[in-house]
Amino acid sequence: MSVKKTLQVALAFIGLMVGAGFATGQEVIQYFVSFGIWGLAGALVAGILMITAGAVIINIGSYFLADEHLGVFRSVSAPVVSRFLDITVSLTLLAMGIVMLAGAGSTLEQQFGLPAWLGSLIMVVLVMLTGLLDVNKVTNIISAVTPVIFVAVIVAFVYTLMQLPVDLGAMSDLAAQADSPVSPWWLSAINYTCMALMLGVSMSLMIGGNTLDPRDAARGGLLGGIVYTILLCMNAFALLVNFDAVGDADVPMLKLFDSMHPLASIAMVFVTFVMIYNTTISMFYALGRRVTVNHRNRYVPVFLGICALGYVISLVGFGTLMSVVYPVIGYVGMVLVVVMFVWWFRNRSKISEETGRRTRIRALLTKRGDDSKEFSEYNENQLRDATEDSPVANEALTGAIETQVKQGLEDGKTS
Repeated sequence: MSVKKTLQVALAFIGLMVGAGFATGQEVIQYFVSFGIWGLAGALVAGILMITAGAVIINIGSYFLADEHLGVFRSVSAPVVSRFLDITVSLTLLAMGIVMLAGAGSTLEQQFGLPAWLGSLIMVVLVMLTGLLDVNKVTNIISAVTPVIFVAVIVAFVYTLMQLPVDLGAMSDLAAQADSPVSPWWLSAINYTCMALMLGVSMSLMIGGNTLDPRDAARGGLLGGIVYTILLCMNAFALLVNFDAVGDADVPMLKLFDSMHPLASIAMVFVTFVMIYNTTISMFYALGRRVTVNHRNRYVPVFLGICALGYVISLVGFGTLMSVVYPVIGYVGMVLVVVMFVWWFRNRSKISEETGRRTRIRALLTKRGDDSKEFSEYNENQLRDATEDSPVANEALTGAIETQVKQGLEDGKTS
């Protein structure tokens, strides 16, 4: 078990699932707070589903060493279903990337009065530059910026506790007057979670695919889901208690921080913008990788072209795009979650066997790379048999493990 890798996976997963809507507060109000007190129960239901789904999806990504989602979909479902999921996930990535670019414009417009098109343009330029990096660097960036939203949600929650007692019943009745794209509260919670998973499944599979040990991948997803649940419940509670002050804002969390102190709202602009960036790069990067899966040399122009197209469409506006796009994505996401859960449940033993197999391959490759030890013909046959039994292509599997072994040896020399 690698604690470092588990934490990295957890942070990356939280960053994907929390996303910009979580940081703006708009999603949380529409899907949870709009049901009043019952919205808090919905947040708990959503969290439980996210915990299990996070562990399953990232575990599957590790099992297949996924570098894009289509190959996994083909392996876990019938051709018609895999094609449907591939198309809908690809469209979802594009749609959400567009919504996030619009959100960047709305955030800077609300706080500084800048034209929305300018805020969106700044975001798309940042995304274009980041998208030229490889998956390791993108994953590290997502992991690095994720703790920022932890601090923001905790500050909002503590501030809310300091405002107590309040008439929670009155706030609940007021919040219940807000529009929600899905009802009742429990279906809204499920729809929201499945929508978030649709957005993050492609990048989550790649994060899992960048984790050799399926156990580390599953633990990372599990831990990420738990932290996500805590943050979601804290965020929903804070927005519900302060609904009279923030309910009519395009960016409720920004309005909440503005009520604390003007400097706090400026800090929250940075947090929100970073989380929008976090989500946007995840969407466009994963889509670019998928579209060019058979033509990697075309990735750069295709990725940049997709970003440019997304920017143009984002000028429609943040609120309009969110209310139309999110519910549809959530319902399609339910199909995705069922497919993933059913395949994982039926193939748990295979995943366990593959975990042990990779441990043996790593030990053999470590022995082969150690000049002080003899690597016999029997060991060579063991290595060949193990790699051939794996569901991953021989070259891809041994190459990934050799890289890990080499890194381990280098770390040992420097420590």
